[in-house]
Amino acid sequence: MPDIVLLPKPQAKAKTERPKLYKVILLNDDYTPRDFVVKVLKSVFRMTEGEALGVMLTAHRKGACVVAVFTREVAEQKARQATDMGGQHGYPLAFTTEKEQ
Repeated sequence: MPDIVLLPKPQAKAKTERPKLYKVILLNDDYTPRDFVVKVLKSVFRMTEGEALGVMLTAHRKGACVVAVFTREVAEQKARQATDMGGQHGYPLAFTTEKEQ
């Protein structure tokens, strides 16, 4: 009888998947002062004055503007932090998150 050699089954390699990305969106309102919005964008999202001004004006003109794209946890944390800053000063400033397509 011939010797039969059994080889182990090859192990399936685990594919690491990139985390899903989420957009942080600034929603326009008619009550929060523009300077305050710029201050929040610079503070929370580490934008320059020019970048923050551009985002604020885009949201003002179009009703909303994508601020940045992060992983879900970071996006939600940044949106919450920025919205809370507005609330602490009595403004209805609102940021939201949305899954990137």
